[in-house]
Amino acid sequence: MAAGELANRTNASTDSDHQAAQDTVVVVLSITVMCVVMTAAVLGNLLVIVSVALHRSLRSRTNHFIMSLAVADILVALFAMTFNFSVTLAQRWLFGQFVCDFWNSCDVLFSTASILHLCCISVDRYIAVTNPLMYPTVMTHRKVAIMLTVVWLSSALISFVPIYTQWYTTPGNYEYMLAHPDVCHFKVNRVYAVISSTVSFWLPAVVMLFTYHKVYREANKQARQIHRETAAIQVQLGARAADCHLADGAGNEAGRTILRREHKAEKTLGMIMGCFLICWLPFFTWYLATHLCGDACVTPDVVVSVLFWIGYSNSGLNPIIYAFFNKDLRRGFHLTLRRLFCCRDTDHF
Repeated sequence: MAAGELANRTNASTDSDHQAAQDTVVVVLSITVMCVVMTAAVLGNLLVIVSVALHRSLRSRTNHFIMSLAVADILVALFAMTFNFSVTLAQRWLFGQFVCDFWNSCDVLFSTASILHLCCISVDRYIAVTNPLMYPTVMTHRKVAIMLTVVWLSSALISFVPIYTQWYTTPGNYEYMLAHPDVCHFKVNRVYAVISSTVSFWLPAVVMLFTYHKVYREANKQARQIHRETAAIQVQLGARAADCHLADGAGNEAGRTILRREHKAEKTLGMIMGCFLICWLPFFTWYLATHLCGDACVTPDVVVSVLFWIGYSNSGLNPIIYAFFNKDLRRGFHLTLRRLFCCRDTDHF
C-alpha cells in the first residue's frame, strides 16, 4: 500500500511539473508575441508621424488622417497594450480600481479612434475616386479638421464618460471589483455592449465595406474606359503607321499596364478590408455575443486575451497597409530613415 501511494504521489508530481512547464512555455510565447506587437505598433506609427512632420510634400488631406491614425495607434500600444501585458506578466491586476477604469477607458477610446480613422480614410478615398474634380472643394482642410474632431470626441464620449460614471457595467461586477482590487474585468451591460460595439466597429465596418466596394467598382470602370480609349487611339495609330505590328504591340502593352494597375488596386483594397476584418471581427463578435448572452456564456481567459491581441495587432499593421501601398509615404519613410541613421539632409523628393 505504501509503495502504491508513493507511486501515485510521484506520478502526480510529474504531471504537475509537466503542467508547470507547459504553462511557462505559454507565458513566454505570449510575452514574446505581445512585445513584438507593441514594438511594431510604436515604431511603425512613430515612423509615419516623423515622416509626415519632416516632409512638407506629405502633408496632404489623406495623410492628415493617416498621421492622426498613427497617433491613435501609438496610444493603443502605450495605454492599452501595456496594461494588458502587465496582467499577463503578473497574472493579476496591480494598480487598483482607479487605474483599472483608466485602462478600460483608454482601451475603448484609442481602439475606437483607430477604427474610426480607418472609416474616415475610406470616405476620403471614396470621394477622391468617385468625384476627383470636386475632391479639393468637398474635402477641405476645415472639413478634415472637423472629421478628426468628431472622431476623437465620439471616442471619448463612449469611453471615459460611461466608464468613470460606472454606467457601462453591472452593479454586481462593480461591487466585485471594489472588493477585489487585484481584479480588473471589463464586464459591460447589454445596453453599453450594443452602443459601444456599434460605434466602435459595426457602423464603421458597414461604411468601409460600402465605400471600398464603390471605390473598387469605380476603379474598374475607369480602367475599362481608359482601356477602350487607349485601344481606339492605337487603332487609329495603327491605320496610319507603316508598321501595324508595332502599333498593336504598343496597344497590348498599354492594356497590360492598365490591367496591372487594376490588379494592384484590387490587391490593395483586399488587403485593407481583409486585415481590418481579420483583426477586429472576431473580437467584436465575441464581445457583443457574450455580453448579450450574459452569465450563461463563459469564455476562458486565454481566449479573451487572444481576441484582444488579435485586435491590437491592427495598430501594428496599419502603418504597413496605409503607408507601404502609398508610394509617396514609402519614399518618405526611406528618406526619414536615411536622415535618422545616415545624418544626411534628404528633405526632398
